[in-house]
Parts: sequence; C-alpha cells; structure tokens
Amino acid sequence: MQLISGLGKTDRKRLAALIRGTKGSVSVGEAATILEVSSTEAAKMLARWATKGWLSRVRRGLYVLVPLESPTADVPLEDPWVITNRLYSPCYIGGWSAAEHWGMTEQIFRTVVVMTTMRPRDHKPVIKGTSFLLRTVPQEAMFGLNATWRGQVKVSVSDPTRTIVDMLADPTLGGGIRSTTDMLNAYLRSENKNTKLLTEYAARLGNGAVFKRLGFLLERLAPDEQEAIGTCLSRLTKGRAKLDPHLNADKLVTRWRLWVPDNWKAEAA
Repeated sequence: MQLISGLGKTDRKRLAALIRGTKGSVSVGEAATILEVSSTEAAKMLARWATKGWLSRVRRGLYVLVPLESPTADVPLEDPWVITNRLYSPCYIGGWSAAEHWGMTEQIFRTVVVMTTMRPRDHKPVIKGTSFLLRTVPQEAMFGLNATWRGQVKVSVSDPTRTIVDMLADPTLGGGIRSTTDMLNAYLRSENKNTKLLTEYAARLGNGAVFKRLGFLLERLAPDEQEAIGTCLSRLTKGRAKLDPHLNADKLVTRWRLWVPDNWKAEAA
C-alpha cells in the first residue's frame, strides 16, 4: 500500500492549480502549461507527487488525481469511462457497456468495451484494476454516437441502435449471441426501438453478416417487423456467416445463409 505523505507549501499551491485546471486526470503537457514550467520540470513534479501518493500514474505521462479523502494512492479508477478519451481517442463506449447505459441488460459486466480508431497492441488492458476490451473501428464507422457527461468530462457512447448493430457485427461485444439476442429483444420492446434506423446503420457499417444475423433474429423475436426483415433479405451477401463465430455451428439456415448451432436450428423450425 502506497501511503500519502505531506507536501511543502509550494507543491500544495501547484497541485491545487492542477486540480482547478484539469478534470480528474492530467498529462505532462497540461501540467507544463498550467504551472508555466518546462515539460521536463512538469514531468519531474508529477513523478514526485505520484511517489508521495497525491497522484496515481495511469501510463507514461498521464496521471489521475487521488481523492483527498483517500488514505492511499492505490485507488481504482473512480470512473473508467472518463479515462478512455485520454487513452484511446477518437473512441466511444460500446457493446455491453453501452447496453448497460441504455438499460438493455441487467447483467453486470466488469469489463469496459471501448471502440477506438487506434490500433493498440494490447486489446485487453487492465488499468488501475479495471479491465477494458478494445476494438478497432475505421474513422468512417464513428457514427450513431451520443454524448454523455461523466462529471465534468464528456464521453461518447454508441446510441441504442448503434449498440445493437455493433453487437450483431461482433457478438463478442455483447457477451455472446445469447446475451446479444436478449439485448436485441430488450431494444425491440423499448422506446428506443427504430428498426428502420437499425437497417440503415447496418448498411452504413457495411458488414454483410449483420443483416444475416438481424434478419434471422427478427423472425424469431419480432416476426411482425416485415419491412425490416424484407430489407435484411434484400441485403444478403453471397457468403455464409456463423450466428456466433465462437460457437460450433453445423446447421445451415439457407434462407439467411447462416450457420447456427443445432439447438438454434431446432428453435427456428
């Protein structure tokens, strides 16, 4: 446990200036600007304050402020969403994390899903005790996003419709096809339901497997959505996809060009 030690008068004034001038995290560059010192001097100050327990290092050159009431600097991230912009921008919160935000699931997921245009080496980092799941998306796929405020920090999160499309493109982002289906069902029963927008987003994303999975699931969950089902049929690509790439699937639903596990085929019959 790293205990917090005292600061001199000058350091206290400088740290107070950082707290006033930042929003929960601070980089070397920001510290240099706020304190009107060189980057080298700012880096030394931040490292010293981290050693004394007043800051907690997230990565090289980036620190979070330790709450004043904390007796130790070994603290988890107060709000993991807040730090995502500092680490992975441009990015947005997606997958099951966004589904939780929009009330589409009651499951509790310990890992935060981040969709980013960056290409990080580690797609499953653990930062200050919080696990993240990172997925790279192209810049043109940065659509269907809403802004939400977490304290003083604005964070992008996929809107309900985009959240569903992302999980249909990659069921892993929903915790697998079973939980993704449950979230789709919740979406279809919610005030956020917009099947026209759902197919528009799917077309814009340009992933043919989305239409196969969406059409197949709509026929099971909402057979009255004939317009959306018809759009999915008209958008079918020639190849065959799996309902969930991580599940064994030896039954082909020819109507949707979709390989599904045996029990899903039986349910669809």
